[in-house]
Amino acid sequence: MAIVEEDLERLRATVSISDVVQQYVALRRVGRNWVGLCPFHAERSGSFNVREETGRYKCFGCGAAGDVFTFVQEIEHVDFVNAVEQLAAKAGIQLRYTSGGESKDRLRRKKLIEAMGTAVEWYHQRLLTSDDGRAARDYLRKRGLAGDVARQFKLGWAPDDWDAMSRDVGLPADALRNTGLAFTNKSGRLQDSFRGRVMFPIMSENGDPVAFGGRILPGSKDPAKYKNSAETYIYAKSKTLYGLHGAKGDIVAADQVIVCEGYTDVIGFHRAGVKRAVATCGTALTEEHVRMLKRFASRVVLAFDADAAGQGAAEKFYEWEQKYQVQVSVAAFPKGQDPGELSMTNP
Repeated sequence: MAIVEEDLERLRATVSISDVVQQYVALRRVGRNWVGLCPFHAERSGSFNVREETGRYKCFGCGAAGDVFTFVQEIEHVDFVNAVEQLAAKAGIQLRYTSGGESKDRLRRKKLIEAMGTAVEWYHQRLLTSDDGRAARDYLRKRGLAGDVARQFKLGWAPDDWDAMSRDVGLPADALRNTGLAFTNKSGRLQDSFRGRVMFPIMSENGDPVAFGGRILPGSKDPAKYKNSAETYIYAKSKTLYGLHGAKGDIVAADQVIVCEGYTDVIGFHRAGVKRAVATCGTALTEEHVRMLKRFASRVVLAFDADAAGQGAAEKFYEWEQKYQVQVSVAAFPKGQDPGELSMTNP
C-alpha cells in the first residue's frame, strides 16, 4: 500500500512544519530559523533548528533531521503512512491510496474509533436532553461542571438500563464488543458496559475517542465509584493520559505539565485557567507515561491527593526523574478538594 504522490506533495505544501513542531517543542524565532530544545535527546541549550522555507528540521547536537513527515514519525513512534494520515486528518485533506487502499489494521482502527465517536455523541446528548439525565445534570451543576464545561469535555450520561445505548446507536455487535462499549451477558444478550454513570470520554493524544471513564451519582449502591473501559485494540491505559490532546499546546508553551489523579481534577484545573493538566486513566502512573510527557515538557508537577496512595505515586515518579531528565515538584492538595478552588496559576 502507498499514498498517491500528488497527495503527499499537496500535504507538504499545506502543512507548516513549524506549526507541527510547536505542538511538541517550544520554539523561538532566530533569524530565518525557529530554535528550541531537541525533543530527541536531552540538552540544556537549544540546538534544534526548524526552517519553514525548506520544510525541514535539524538538530546540531544529535544529528536528527528530516521533513515534517519524518518528525511526526519520530516523535509519535509511528510508520510513514500513519504519520501522513495524522497530518492529513488535521489538515482536512483526503488521501488516496494505491494497491487497494488502507491496510486492514488501519481500517479496523478507523472503524472502532468511529464507533467510539458515535457512543460519545450518544452519551453526550443523553446528558443534555434526556429526562433520565436530570439527576446527572443536577450533580454536574453542583460541581460546576455543567453548561459550557460539559460541552467542552463532551461529558455524557449512561442511563441505568441494560442495553439502551446498544439498542439506539445502530452499531454492529462486534464493534460494540471490540470497543468495550458492550458485552455479551450470561443470557447471550448484548449488554451495555456502563450504566447509571456520568461519562468522561477519553481521547488519544491525537484527539481520537478511545475509551470512557464513568462515575456513579451520589446515593448509588454500586461499590465502584469509577469504572473505566477495559483495554482494547485502540486503548492502552499505560499509554494514555486524560486531557493530553487539549493540553499539549499549553504544556509546550509553559514547558510544564501537571499530572492529576482524576478526570474532574483535570477539568478543575482548566476551570482555574491552568490548562496544562492531565490525568492517568484509572491506573498508576507508568514509565510509558513519563516517556510520553518528556516529549512535551521538562518540568512535571504532581498534583496528587495528600494521602498514602498519592504520596506513594509521587515517590515512584522520582525513580524516573533522573533517567528522563525531568524536573519534578509536588503540589498536593487535600483529598476531596477541587483543584479549581486552589490558586494554581503558577504551580
